[in-house]
Amino acid sequence: MADDRKRAARDSAIDENLKRVFQPTLEEDVPDRFKDLLAKLKEKESKSERKG
Repeated sequence: MADDRKRAARDSAIDENLKRVFQPTLEEDVPDRFKDLLAKLKEKESKSERKG
């Protein structure tokens, strides 16, 4: 049981540290070039679905 508690505490600490490190990245805006690429992919997908 002590091992389980230690493991849970360690896992929780790792989770919190990862969240703290990567949170600013998650809050960044998506660059316009990626938005444009996504729009083109969606358009292409829509066209192929209508044909099929």
